[in-house]
Amino acid sequence: MLNQYIPVLVMTLAACGTAAGMIIATTIIGPKREFEEKMEPFECGVSPVSDPKSRFGVRFYLVAMLFIVFDIEAVFLFPWAAVFRELGMFGLVEMLVFILVLTVGLAYVWKKGALEWE
Repeated sequence: MLNQYIPVLVMTLAACGTAAGMIIATTIIGPKREFEEKMEPFECGVSPVSDPKSRFGVRFYLVAMLFIVFDIEAVFLFPWAAVFRELGMFGLVEMLVFILVLTVGLAYVWKKGALEWE
């Protein structure tokens, strides 16, 4: 019974060995010079121009939460589309109601000005 797990064990060992080998190789072969610009933190190759401890506005978090909510709700469209023909008219009406609820929610958020970025 345990013979079924041997390929998984081999792949796990190969993945761990590859990762360890790359880390060891870059430690041995890589350059060792340290200078001020190299030790400075950066993101996406761009040097930081503001204080990393600065605070974000509430609008940033509000837009982020709204994105997550609408993104997760939009994920429900994919399983529906996969079985659209099997659900028939009932499935279509239910999805139209779902999209209507999403649209009303989006209109409410838009009217409240939560999507305005200043």
